[in-house]
Amino acid sequence: MTEKRADSAKKVGFVSLGCPKALVDSERILTQLRMDGYDVVPSYDDADVVVVNTCGFIDSAKQESLDAIGEAMHENGKVIVTGCMGDDKVIRESYPDVLAVSGPAQYEAVVGAVHEFIPPTQSHDPFVDLVPPQGIKLTPRHYAYLKISEGCNHRCTFCIIPSMRGDLVSRPVGQVLDEAERLVKAGTRELLVISQDTSAYGVDIKYRTGFWQGRPVRSRMLELCQALGELGVWVRLHYVYPYPHVDEVIPLMAEGRILPYLDIPFQHASPRVLKLMKRPAHQEKTLERIKRWRELCPELVIRSTFIVGFPGETEDDFQILLDWLEEAKLDRVGCFQYSPVDGAAANALPDAVPDDVKQDRWERFMAVQQRISAERLQQRIGWEMQVLVDEVREDGSAIARSYADAPEIDGLVHIEATENVQPGDFIDVEIIGADDYDLFAVQLVDA
Repeated sequence: MTEKRADSAKKVGFVSLGCPKALVDSERILTQLRMDGYDVVPSYDDADVVVVNTCGFIDSAKQESLDAIGEAMHENGKVIVTGCMGDDKVIRESYPDVLAVSGPAQYEAVVGAVHEFIPPTQSHDPFVDLVPPQGIKLTPRHYAYLKISEGCNHRCTFCIIPSMRGDLVSRPVGQVLDEAERLVKAGTRELLVISQDTSAYGVDIKYRTGFWQGRPVRSRMLELCQALGELGVWVRLHYVYPYPHVDEVIPLMAEGRILPYLDIPFQHASPRVLKLMKRPAHQEKTLERIKRWRELCPELVIRSTFIVGFPGETEDDFQILLDWLEEAKLDRVGCFQYSPVDGAAANALPDAVPDDVKQDRWERFMAVQQRISAERLQQRIGWEMQVLVDEVREDGSAIARSYADAPEIDGLVHIEATENVQPGDFIDVEIIGADDYDLFAVQLVDA
């Protein structure tokens, strides 16, 4: 009976682009479609319809999204578009025959469009076609993104996310913790906490008290981290703004309850440029705060992103940024050349920086940070560390990550040979080498 139902089930192909927050949107849509009886297939040929979840943050991402829509139209022809590029006019100018267009996090609209164009089979039995309790995941089994809120209250001049995703809407803390618990029970070993502004969690609901496991928990970053720290897995914080109350979570890191890792998008160091960007916490004395954090938690790893060539950025501003980098000695850094985004307030700012100057500054920035990163990694040679294995090769070598490495964006730990190791295992290693971005290690095996 089950085989007959599977043969008649409608099939959906899915293309997910963009950031981890968009990936979580895709997982939610796929989970609902699976619950509604649809099969998810990995090829255009097998799909009755294809959903493309787009990214629209910068021009290159928009072009990638348009290219993905074009490929899906060419290979399949029945395409539903959703996500941050959900501009019906722009998409339909290029591809007028797409079936439907919706914006970010509009789960019901996407599922409704799928229902409209390929109605679910009547023989679907939710008690037979079980969906795992943790839902459908697009990441490996051993790590998962945990989205704690939607939207953002800030109005950074280079960003259009509030116009796409709206103001901050925090998820109920009990709901977040229940999801985290389900993921851990299903085998997740690392939870990556994401949002547009993790530090602001609960602000919109005045830190309302919720309930988890029969006890009260405030909807606030500190209390959320305290509860997540009870689950016995790695907890990694992303998109944290350096507000003073972030100081409160550093002791949790020092105690080993959550990973000593902070992803903080500083974006620049020049007070004048930060003001032009309208960055939150731009008046905070970040170098002093970083120094204090490291005093409390010497193992702390900080990653960040920066923009060079922002309108109005002078050579003096850029030098302030380089000097700041030299003093901050961040572990992991990404850098982007400023790119205009349709609808962003920064487009109207005077004194645009020429492309050749942007490129020159980017190269100088990366040279400085590459040296800093290499120096900090060299300091880890001789350390014994716990790592999480992502991949084991046929020859027994493995690729893993330490607490200092988030998936996809940070470095890797290359292990020469392993014994009885599977992806998702925690193992102990000794660091024996390093290059500019990665570490090299040998497995420590009990005698």
